[in-house]
Amino acid sequence: MIAVAAPSVRIFSRFRRSIVGLVALSLLAGGCSTTQSAGKAERASEPSQVAARGDGASATSKPAPLASGPAQTEAPRDEAAPEPAAPPMAEAAAAAEKKKDTSASPAKAAAPSGIGGLSLKGSGMGGGGRGVSIGSGRLGGSHTGPRARVQANSVLAPPPAPTAAPIERDAEMNTENYAHITENPFLAVKNQPLSTFSVDVDTASYSNSRRILAEGTLPPKDAIRIEEWVNYFSYDYAKPTGNAPFAVNTEVTSCPWNSAHKLVRIGIKGQEIREENVPPRNLVFLLDVSGSMMSADKLPLVKRGLALMTESLRSQDSIAIVVYAGNSGLVLPATPGSQRGKILKALDGLEAGGSTNGGEGIQLAYSVAQQQFKKGGINRVILATDGDFNVGTTSEGALTRLIEDKRKSGVFLTVLGFGTGNTKDSTMEMLADKGNGNYAYIDTLTEARKVLVREAGSTLVTIAKDVKLQVEMNPLKVQSYKLIGYENRLLAKEDFNDDKKDAGEIGAGHTVTALYEIVPKGAAAPATPAVDPLKYQGAGAPSAAASSGELMTVSVRYKPPQGDVSTKFSVVVADNTKPIDQASDDYRFGVAVANVALVLRGSTDVKQSSLESARALAAGAIGQDTHGDRREFLAMVDEAKRLRGGAQGVLKTVAR
Repeated sequence: MIAVAAPSVRIFSRFRRSIVGLVALSLLAGGCSTTQSAGKAERASEPSQVAARGDGASATSKPAPLASGPAQTEAPRDEAAPEPAAPPMAEAAAAAEKKKDTSASPAKAAAPSGIGGLSLKGSGMGGGGRGVSIGSGRLGGSHTGPRARVQANSVLAPPPAPTAAPIERDAEMNTENYAHITENPFLAVKNQPLSTFSVDVDTASYSNSRRILAEGTLPPKDAIRIEEWVNYFSYDYAKPTGNAPFAVNTEVTSCPWNSAHKLVRIGIKGQEIREENVPPRNLVFLLDVSGSMMSADKLPLVKRGLALMTESLRSQDSIAIVVYAGNSGLVLPATPGSQRGKILKALDGLEAGGSTNGGEGIQLAYSVAQQQFKKGGINRVILATDGDFNVGTTSEGALTRLIEDKRKSGVFLTVLGFGTGNTKDSTMEMLADKGNGNYAYIDTLTEARKVLVREAGSTLVTIAKDVKLQVEMNPLKVQSYKLIGYENRLLAKEDFNDDKKDAGEIGAGHTVTALYEIVPKGAAAPATPAVDPLKYQGAGAPSAAASSGELMTVSVRYKPPQGDVSTKFSVVVADNTKPIDQASDDYRFGVAVANVALVLRGSTDVKQSSLESARALAAGAIGQDTHGDRREFLAMVDEAKRLRGGAQGVLKTVAR
């Protein structure tokens, strides 16, 4: 049983930055690098070498300094530990508190070597960027001026204690980026009877929002993608029984936030694959080791998370490691999964420093994956980054074209987001969407274990690609409808039958959920702009099928992982509406998650509900919560309630 803090107990601590401390650190950055580490600070490698703590490493021309230090073949003790009792929410809160404490602690400095001197082993303070500028919101970067040598045992005077400041102060140091989301409107069936969209198996929005709440602020509206909140959780949907790689489950109930409306849930369950039947894996870790990845919640967490993943590798699997900063390099050539010590040694040697040339790293990683391509196997690049590309190919347009070109190779992509303060969420989501992949955000080691170990099958094993849904509403039953979430996954109705149109992927065992809010025929519908009558054709009369009592028909189109021709099948949804309190636990919990996300986004369509009512719905639908994910959600709602209107009044969301 996982204990959940009561609403009256503040379970998260505020993460504040000291401007004075940052000034002190920035003055040092011009001549030396500092890091707060459990180990000692070590000299960076020479600029002409790429970190190669693993055997057989090679590099491109002029790589950035990336690694040094003693080899280590054993994983840290806690990496092999069982699932911790504390949920990621509490773990993220502890990390935020630790980050606050270490930001005011004395730091030891070592003599730097190489550009910027940022390649220090261990977790620490700092970030990437291209120079030192308090206004830009990042410390570190590339420095080419004189370097002062500091004694190894010297201690910097701690900065003055930070004074009380309004919550908006963090915005000065925050360059996080989120794509704008316009909430889906209600659509009249007489004008738009078809709703078409791509599936979305990403979960990054939920865990990223959890991290933001743990820091003591409300997530910005554009950081909340409702479908990713709902799809973060797994549901006990019926498994596929036919030839299709997944099954479609539906359920219809009353709507908890508008009693005059109905809710329809469409649930997809992917085919599960037993471990012994998993095809050979050809995995390329593409790791961002630029200066912006220096802090403890970035590269150090990347290394620990990927070390966990290596525990399940087999001799028929292969792992390669490509890194990028100012340049890219091959740290570990393709290595059998049975040689775990060699893989861990290469991971352990990685250190952060330099600018971020993500485009060059992507090209090298795909090249390595193609060289080791396993026909009929799993071929995937796993990109771990904060998304802050600032050298080389940097524009979203150029990155989009690059990743679209690379996906033609048959190599899939997983994007793992890390860190806080300069997270480029929109870039990482775009890369995953265009690269036949998925996007997860990792804020704690527990989340890394969930994504890379517990759910490795759905994360790595693709069972269907370009999966699209098209829902046809019955005009005799439905007056208008609204798709909840999936705003950036909408497709034109013509795209459904167009096999050239890219769509989302589904992994082994994945569950994907979509919710429609339905206004029944004859009920008062939300106002929608009127459409002038057509001059040259009249409105078509309903067909005989409209009188059958069917509410809608759900059609699904998909391709096999290495195929180019799609297959279609359809499922009819009957108008068997029941009260929501008679629905399954999975149904009610998923609806409650969507309700909370709608409230936090400020949706005008849920005015009859609140965080309190949504939490009550979720609390009564916990069900089989083996890993405590659902109980943790209740703690998140409690924290959101406090931030929205606690004893200190309504707190503003930091601009991100």
